[in-house]
Amino acid sequence: MAKDAKPATDTGDAAPAKSSKKLLIIIVLLVLVLGLGGLSAFLLLRGNAAHEEDGDEAVVEKAKPAKKKKVDLNAPPVYVPLDAFTVNLVPENGDQFLQLIVSVEVDDPQVGEHIKLYTPKLRNDITLLLSSKKASQLITKEGKELLAQEIREQMNGVLDPAGKGKKRDWPIKDVLFTSFIIQ
Repeated sequence: MAKDAKPATDTGDAAPAKSSKKLLIIIVLLVLVLGLGGLSAFLLLRGNAAHEEDGDEAVVEKAKPAKKKKVDLNAPPVYVPLDAFTVNLVPENGDQFLQLIVSVEVDDPQVGEHIKLYTPKLRNDITLLLSSKKASQLITKEGKELLAQEIREQMNGVLDPAGKGKKRDWPIKDVLFTSFIIQ
């Protein structure tokens, strides 16, 4: 019986040692997971707290490429050239077409990068606008000025779809024709 008692005692000592090591490992892992989860929650909530101070504008600001800077009135304007447009005009006296090269004036160079992202949509909308015109509408100075205004509104509608900016705060300040040919 002495032999039977001795192995029972060795097995009893080994089992608590193994279970205490496993318990210690589980506790350490649990503390690490909870600590990392708490740190992640803290960082996420701290990041959102800055946006909550702004109120409802926080959702709108996420879509903006950058925060709006103060405009330096002495800074030179930034011009973004667009590729040439060639469209058929609405027929009056036979087939006529318009070839147009446009540059747009913006306050911020980052708007130029934003324009590049939306180029396919901008070109489509401007092409549709141009092809709906008659040559007689575009010949006069007033017709050209009206067209520039319509292009500006069209572009700002794409770049500022929520209409957040007032007309004076639109990304596109002016539309300039660098070439205007009707044939």
